[in-house]
Amino acid sequence: MDGISDVAVGVKRGSDELNGTSNGSDSKKLRVEEAPPSRVLHIRKLPNEASETEVIALGLPFGKVTNILTLKGKNQAFLEMGTEEAAITMVNYYTTVTPHVRNVPVFIQYSTHKELKTDAGNQRTQAVLQAVSAVQSGGSPSSDVQEALAAASSPVLRIIIDNMFYPVTLDVLQQIFSKFGTVMKIITFTKNNQFQALLQFSDPVNAQQAKLALDGQNIYNSCCTLRIDFSKLVNLNVKYNNDKSRDYTRPELPAGDGQPTLDPSVAAAFSKDSNSLLGKIPGALNPLSAAAAAAAAAGRVALAGQSGSSGVLLVSNLNEEMVTPQSLFTLFGVYGDVQRVKILYNKKDSALIQMSDANQAQLAMSHLNGQKMYGKIIRVTLSKHQTVALPRDGLDDQGLTKDFTNSPLHRFKKPGSKNFQNIFPPSATLHLSNIPQDVTEDDLRLLFSNAGGTVKAFKFFQDHKMALLQMSTVEEAIQALIDLHNYNMGGNQHLRVSFSKSTI
Repeated sequence: MDGISDVAVGVKRGSDELNGTSNGSDSKKLRVEEAPPSRVLHIRKLPNEASETEVIALGLPFGKVTNILTLKGKNQAFLEMGTEEAAITMVNYYTTVTPHVRNVPVFIQYSTHKELKTDAGNQRTQAVLQAVSAVQSGGSPSSDVQEALAAASSPVLRIIIDNMFYPVTLDVLQQIFSKFGTVMKIITFTKNNQFQALLQFSDPVNAQQAKLALDGQNIYNSCCTLRIDFSKLVNLNVKYNNDKSRDYTRPELPAGDGQPTLDPSVAAAFSKDSNSLLGKIPGALNPLSAAAAAAAAAGRVALAGQSGSSGVLLVSNLNEEMVTPQSLFTLFGVYGDVQRVKILYNKKDSALIQMSDANQAQLAMSHLNGQKMYGKIIRVTLSKHQTVALPRDGLDDQGLTKDFTNSPLHRFKKPGSKNFQNIFPPSATLHLSNIPQDVTEDDLRLLFSNAGGTVKAFKFFQDHKMALLQMSTVEEAIQALIDLHNYNMGGNQHLRVSFSKSTI
């Protein structure tokens, strides 16, 4: 290794270090000794098509990149960092997390060179470096530079979730992906009946690592599979902070849509909740059993009674002619145990609903926001209130407030109850149970068509105690559930109604 340090760096031949085999794989000489720390790093086994920008992206999170030399034919490159400390941090990091370029693992070690003296006339390299440092120091990159940086791999990931049997909220995504770096922005939406999200990291390298670690993983055991790609966008423009989109760098954004902004204490509770099952992910997802996943989704694990997080929802755009505390109790009771309901005296198209904890509130919000109830699209958001107050003794508020704390109808009282595994989004198909033996298909069809709507299909389970019944729309099914859950079928047998994931 003697002759190496005095070889001029710009020369592309003559140094052992540059004379690795054609793929830059370990030549015996490289094994002789570890080079001492240097701000110049030697990167090997790069894929043929790797660009300078992609190599620079490996160094960006650790500090300023001051020079680069790529040896195309040898699948190698040299990267010069601004300081030796930055280079040491980078090498230490990549010994625990294998760096990848275009999904190919690459090898990084200290070079025996102390600096890179490349031809300053290499304008393209200098332009790329200037562009990168402009972006790093907070400047806004020009469009050609943005394209160059995007090629390095965008900091924005496009996430599609398959088999979404349990709700996946924006906060769940933030918890999972922030294990890999700083999540700056998230936008969620539904496209082709699939829940999708765009998620922006502060750095493309973090996006690359998250994609490698999480693509194809299940959030919960055997469901909610992540499908991850790089987005063509390099920057997300978030206008509102609410349950559909969030810019973590701008907490002052409005909620839009007439929704109140997410209470910061609630946001903090969701992002920092250490009890949550997702909080235990060691760099990736732990497979949960389906029952535990459902329980987590239903909020039995996690935020119960945690201070600073609210289990209270604000529901607006209600049909004030029709809505009652009881109807809200029944509908929201599908996703958690409703404790209290208050229809607002001065604004009767709005109500506060207190669930038994913040996770149940989150679950009800993610399933019911935007659904139709009594002909109106309802809006569901987290309230700033910690509890719903009851009217003072002796005051009549016209039955607008109701306390359901001791209701026998709570679905989730028993820990580990089967109901945790049967939480589904509102659907046109309803699951009926506790049907008396003498009740026929015609009886049930008649009962449900009287609730308003058309029964499209019906199917008894083998033992006739349960059945599936399909209404013609989700709105009709919501109405039927509100009207007929706990309906007395005679002989003190009360019908149980919930949404089904099946169709008939």
